[in-house]
Formats: sequence, C-alpha cells, structure tokens
Amino acid sequence: MPQLEVEGAALTYDDEGPRDGDGVPLVFIHGWTADRHRWDHQVAHFAERRRVVRLDLRGHGESGGAGVRTIEELARDVLALLDHLKIERCVLIGHSMGGMISQTITLAHPERVERMVLVSSISRMTYSRGRGLLMATSTLVPFKLFVATNIQRAFAPGYPREEIKRYVRSSAGTPREVVMTLYGAMRAFDVLDRVGEIGTPTLLVHGFHDIQLPVKQMLRMAKGYPDAEVRIIDAGHELPVEKPAELTAAIDRFVTDRAA
Repeated sequence: MPQLEVEGAALTYDDEGPRDGDGVPLVFIHGWTADRHRWDHQVAHFAERRRVVRLDLRGHGESGGAGVRTIEELARDVLALLDHLKIERCVLIGHSMGGMISQTITLAHPERVERMVLVSSISRMTYSRGRGLLMATSTLVPFKLFVATNIQRAFAPGYPREEIKRYVRSSAGTPREVVMTLYGAMRAFDVLDRVGEIGTPTLLVHGFHDIQLPVKQMLRMAKGYPDAEVRIIDAGHELPVEKPAELTAAIDRFVTDRAA
C-alpha cells in the first residue's frame, strides 16, 4: 500500500478508480479507532466510475504516528494527502470523527470541497449521559474492556455478535495513547456556531438508533446549515458497515443529483 510521510507519521492510503471518471474525486475519512476499510462497500461501488481516495488516519490501521490533540491536526494530514495527490477539489465523506475533520477542512478551505457528506457526525461534541459516564471511567477499567464497551454500543440492537467482536478486535489494535489523546481532541471540537458559514452542499446521514452521537444532536446541527439534506437510516452509529448498501445509495443519489 502507498504511504505518505506527514509530520512524523507514515499515512497509508488507497487511490483507486479512473482519473478521468465522473466528477471530482471522493475522499473517505473514517472515525475514531476505525480504519479505511470501514468504507469497503462504498469504495467498491464508486471506484468503478470515479476516482476514490481513503486513508488510515495517523495511529490507526496501517498508518504510524502518535495521537494529536486537535481535529485541526488531523485535517492537515488529509490536506497534505490531497496536495500530494494533486487533488484540488473533491467531495469529502466523513464518518463520526471523520465528519469533524471534514467540517474543519470545509470551513478553512471551502474552495476545495465541492460537496460534503457527514455520516453519524456532529458539530459539537456532546455525549449522551451513558457515554459520558463510560468516558469518565475510562482510566479505571482495562483498556480492552473500555474499547469493547464503546464499540458494542456503536451498533444497533440485533447486529450479529460475531461481527461486533471482529470490529472490537480491530479497534483494540489502535494504541491506547492515540485513542485517549483523540478522545480529548473530540471533546474539544466545537464548530456548531460556525456551520452557517458552510455554504457547501451537505448531506447529513444518521442512524436512528445511534446512542453514541444521538440523532437529535445532528438535527440541531442541521438547522444551521444553509444547504443541507438529512437522511435517517434504521441503524446505529456504524452506518458504513451496518447498512452499507443503503448508505452507498444515499451518497450516490446525493453526488449524482448535485452533479446533474
């Protein structure tokens, strides 16, 4: 897999699909403790006809690097990759923390973002009571138990237990320092009062059963966007893998309709 050195981190990424395909490239950004393979279904679908880029954020998946203290630092990593690939304009698609990164980039460089898709993401980090209690006790429980509890809560009731275990194992491979440092970065993230500045057409897709970042928080955010569409799906927080076909179809309709 290709890698790019950015400020002490070797970032692993995929760059697929035809360079002369339909529309600007799609850039997929995963969430906290995940990796670029959360987007396997979406990438397989879109790479048939347009350029698609995804990466492992620093400290995640096959990328190196330590944790950082702000979402802005992760945004700089993504921008460095876009510069390296000579992508001047794109569609940003971010899940959870990846959506925070997407909003940060769009606020700082609106000319580089044609459209934006926020999947299970919000503009101000406000935890539900249960999630807040879990995070508050994070230093008192074994790290693997802490990760397992977070991941199990991310899926809607009824999702196959063996599949959840697979994602728990994957997330537990993220170094503790990266997990906890980025937890602080997410806690500090707050652009809710600035979303009115984002004129970029935006699709907000959220799971009805999301208890990590409840749907009412997303709807509060959506009110501030000048040009936003909202789609609620019968799923939990992990939309890219819980309802991959439905999410892919929603993204496809949004980028196709807007391009027409």
